[in-house]
Amino acid sequence: MTSTYKSKVEKNRFAQPKFLKRSAASVLLIHMLCLSVVPANLASAAAEPTTQTTTTETKDAATPAATAPKAIPTVESLNLAVKSAVLLEPTTGEVILSLDAETALPPASMTKMMTEYIVAEQVKQGKLNWDDVVTTSANAAAQVGSRVFLAQGDQHTVKDLYIAMAIGSANDATVALAETVAPTEMEFVKMMNSEAKRMGMTTAHFANSTGLDIADMPQGTQPADGKETVMSAMDAAILAKYIVTDHPDFNEFTTLQSYQFRPGDSGRIENLDWMLEANASVPNFKAYAYEGLDGLKTGHTNAAGNNFTGTAVRDGMRLISVVMGTDVNDQGSRFVETRKVLDYGFNNFEIKEMVAANKAVEGEEPVAVAKGKEESVAYETAGAISFVVPKGADASGLKMQSSLEAGLEAPIAKGDKVGTATYTYQAAGMAEAQTKTVDLIASADVEKAGWFKQLMRAIGGFFSDLFEGIKNLF
Repeated sequence: MTSTYKSKVEKNRFAQPKFLKRSAASVLLIHMLCLSVVPANLASAAAEPTTQTTTTETKDAATPAATAPKAIPTVESLNLAVKSAVLLEPTTGEVILSLDAETALPPASMTKMMTEYIVAEQVKQGKLNWDDVVTTSANAAAQVGSRVFLAQGDQHTVKDLYIAMAIGSANDATVALAETVAPTEMEFVKMMNSEAKRMGMTTAHFANSTGLDIADMPQGTQPADGKETVMSAMDAAILAKYIVTDHPDFNEFTTLQSYQFRPGDSGRIENLDWMLEANASVPNFKAYAYEGLDGLKTGHTNAAGNNFTGTAVRDGMRLISVVMGTDVNDQGSRFVETRKVLDYGFNNFEIKEMVAANKAVEGEEPVAVAKGKEESVAYETAGAISFVVPKGADASGLKMQSSLEAGLEAPIAKGDKVGTATYTYQAAGMAEAQTKTVDLIASADVEKAGWFKQLMRAIGGFFSDLFEGIKNLF
């Protein structure tokens, strides 16, 4: 044996295998524990929080037995005599029917829906009261078209003027209200355009509070930019959605068949909405009356034709319809076309709850919790999920994707958010899938574990890693 070979043998003889070095480290650790000098951060090292999320995609379980959905007719089969139309379900935001719905057109007096919304908001916020008295300005008295013939200096309550605007489309009452909210009508118009942006109305531009053509406004009051009021059918539906959602008492005004604005026959205002359900017993209007219809706003100018934003409720489902540009010479045409649109919705669709509130997400593992008495917690949906579906459709097209928080740390209270679940529903016969997201919340409390339990877990984690390392050596 050469001296070189011998020296290598001697050297290797006393070399420690890697796993023995790690074992020595573990002995040292135990010795430190016995002396109660374990580093303070050891227990938390095994459960270091992160900000990552885990995403799982599954088909939702508990699907009802499949049933054949109702066959949906095409929009073309309705033969709508309109420039544009849209049908919207306001609680889900689902667009059921759309025909050139994004095209900006003159809305005429449907403009007043924005004035109505802002005035109602002022009352809701306590900045105005329905009983406040408004004095008519020269500008308000000078309005043309539909009006209640206010004279400069006339005084009426906010409520009287609001009703005159909502059911009689009175331009003079509308301007009087706008000038009560803001110093001038043009300052009020700035508020209207600001609200339109907040609501997500992408085409809307307001030139005045009434919907009149600029040429019909009193001299000296026209907007400097000369841009006329325009709004798409979709924007009108969005605006109507805000009205029925934020001010569910809107129909206390819009369902009035008439209103005594001032004494005498000439002071009586008739509602321009011929489709009100209550009109079923009125000889002149019973052909137009529609079950469940309680609003919302008509519009007519030569440039716009006849427009109508309607809303009705049947079997617990409210729909909002907008038709624009019907026959300019036939006021009833807007109601005839509205009936087609609303019938299309009520006859063929329904709202169905697909996911219940406080529903456990089946097939999903509990989410990990650090430093808790329990190491994980189950979770459930914070609220229900509903979709607009063809009548008779089931939940077979429902899919779910969950995203869970990582690095959750005790204490956790029942109801705390631990992630989100996004449900996507694709119904047969509907062009686009619907998507809704709901929070996932803890199903139980998780108390923080004591220091000793956390320490034991950390040690268990250490040895688990150690033995895993040894196993990987062989």
